[in-house]
Amino acid sequence: MSTSFDALGVAPDLVAALAERGITSAFAIQELTIADALAGRDVCGKAKTGSGKTLAFGLPVLQTVKTAEPRQPRALILVPTRELATQVSEELAPVGAARDLRVIAVYGGADIDKQINKLKAGVEVIAATPGRMIDLIERKEVDLVDIGIVVLDEADRMADMGFMPQVEWILRHIPGDHQTLLFSATLDGVVQGLIDRYQTDPVRHEVDSVGVTVSEMTHRFLHVHQMDKVKVAAAISRSGKRTLIFSRTKRGADRMVEQLEAEGVNAAAIHGDLRQNIRERSLADFSAGKIPVLVATDVAARGIHVDDVDIVIHYDPPEDHKAYLHRSGRTARAGETGLVVTLVLWDQELEVRRLQKRLGLDLPMPEVFSNNAILSDLTGWEPTDKV
Repeated sequence: MSTSFDALGVAPDLVAALAERGITSAFAIQELTIADALAGRDVCGKAKTGSGKTLAFGLPVLQTVKTAEPRQPRALILVPTRELATQVSEELAPVGAARDLRVIAVYGGADIDKQINKLKAGVEVIAATPGRMIDLIERKEVDLVDIGIVVLDEADRMADMGFMPQVEWILRHIPGDHQTLLFSATLDGVVQGLIDRYQTDPVRHEVDSVGVTVSEMTHRFLHVHQMDKVKVAAAISRSGKRTLIFSRTKRGADRMVEQLEAEGVNAAAIHGDLRQNIRERSLADFSAGKIPVLVATDVAARGIHVDDVDIVIHYDPPEDHKAYLHRSGRTARAGETGLVVTLVLWDQELEVRRLQKRLGLDLPMPEVFSNNAILSDLTGWEPTDKV
């Protein structure tokens, strides 16, 4: 049985604001952590992206903060990427509006003066990337004296991306007593160090991750030629209802959409340079089945929660095995199986062999051309060295 938010101690006005958005019952991570966070405990939650952790920390934040003075926010949520900062603020702002609480996203690459003006007007909750936050603190545009609650979201990714020194610098600059909530997909190594140094007697909660395992997917590695690569991707995508294609760069994603369209495949791109409303529309069209192919960068794909993606294509091989599983996890969801195809150019073969080894796979990489019949049913085909 799912638990209601009022049973977890969430205030009636916030419960009503959630209900307006169609959110009435709590996810597992919310059930486990909200009551402890509302009681003022430091909480350490192990949960993956897409598990509902934004509300797990967001509701206690919105329920406990008071009105802020100009430049003196009450809560700080540190996140690894601008995409996540935007996502967190967009999820919490409508709920916070029920109490006239202001939530903003602060990240590099956006107009700092606009961010400063919002801070001058007074903001209760900031979702920020570490670099931009330090910039604002050093310019004395934000004062951490009133911070009563700090959230470290996706702490493991902040560590992977090299942000730990910045995160610790910020934590050392928060003067008063405050509550710290930490969420991460892993709680070992560097993340454990953060917990030891910056949390007091934290209560630990873990959501058993029903993470995708390599065995739940069908993996294919195809040796392709640069000039023929888009045609191969187009041929594979025609065999499924929903195909998600990963590109390493934003420009590459835009270019691929144009090339796929030229092959008669209806596609849209989703990446950080596109306006939020365009990204949302593309995602909605993909989800509704109006667009069969979505081309995404790694960062943008974090916001994609579409259950029936049946094919994932690594157009550009992922950086490492973790990224491979993260990307591939967009398929094989909700008990379904999925097809994951990696396209390999001649000079990428070595890195992809290493990737296979880390994944515990040992699969041939046959040379394939776009007119090859196997592309219409890669799941039914047993890979061999020669096609």
